[in-house]
Amino acid sequence: MPEKFVVSVDMGGTKILASVINSKKGIVARQKRPTNINSGTKVYVKDVAELIHKVVKSSKLKRNNIAAVCLGVPGSVNPNTGVIGLAPNLGIKNFRMKAELQKLIPYPVLLENDVNLGALGIKNFGIGKNSNNMLAVFIGTGIGGGIVINNKLYRGSTFVAGEIGHVLVQKSGPMCGCGKKGCFEAIASRTAIVNQIEHDVKKLKKKSILSELIKSGQRIKSSELQNAVLKGDRVTIKRITDASKVIGEVLGSVCSLMNFDLIVLGGGVIEALGDFMLPIIKVEFKKQVFSVSGRGVKIVTSKLGDDAAIYGGLALAEEYFGSKF
Repeated sequence: MPEKFVVSVDMGGTKILASVINSKKGIVARQKRPTNINSGTKVYVKDVAELIHKVVKSSKLKRNNIAAVCLGVPGSVNPNTGVIGLAPNLGIKNFRMKAELQKLIPYPVLLENDVNLGALGIKNFGIGKNSNNMLAVFIGTGIGGGIVINNKLYRGSTFVAGEIGHVLVQKSGPMCGCGKKGCFEAIASRTAIVNQIEHDVKKLKKKSILSELIKSGQRIKSSELQNAVLKGDRVTIKRITDASKVIGEVLGSVCSLMNFDLIVLGGGVIEALGDFMLPIIKVEFKKQVFSVSGRGVKIVTSKLGDDAAIYGGLALAEEYFGSKF
């Protein structure tokens, strides 16, 4: 019987990443291409199919080595029907992604929310292996969450569980991308932190290492926030400290409800600034959490980085087919 692999595809807003992976050899091939969201869904599906063919070819594997293709969707998705409800960064709404892609490739197609895949990757192949009840929170451009209960991914009644980024934090807070005010994501994501630093520099005339980047209109990345913190930039340190406190408070409240044994933090902001943020997050968590619910819970950072969702694709295929690959 031929060795089996899974093609795991991260459908990002700026680029599509495809990896060929199994549990024995890990990732054996990677390919990527820019995301083209302006030419319609037919072109987009064709682009995804071409990338899948390309990554399988580069892996030097045969058709019968590929057990499935797993897509990580940055938006709402029904994994049973393969329909993407809404993926705003891709410009996709109510689209039969599975059915359309299946016409172009010879492999079974599975779909899941990308953050859920990240949680599955951490649970099955990362630091969450020994956890029964785990919350994974990814802090980057936005904030997303994945929930594992009794060793299984919890998807919710309409498959959108884990949207921790849209928990209300400040009723009269800043506007969120979802159209409501005061969401967690609007206060503690990288986008929110950068908006707050820009306010300090432009409106309050505070001096920052990031001032020139802000004035030139350049996008400020997590690595630049990290550099500013390392150089002792007061404006950046203040805003990241504030965000870290909010993160700790929200995690404490959620853990009081769900009684997790493990909380794993990932995403670009945590990868760049975890060493600075984690101690603050833990202090605020302890202040907020119901003491009995928080007893024994560990808060840690993910070590899988961007590969968490790639490994999650492998875990999804194993869940669906009931066998290891």
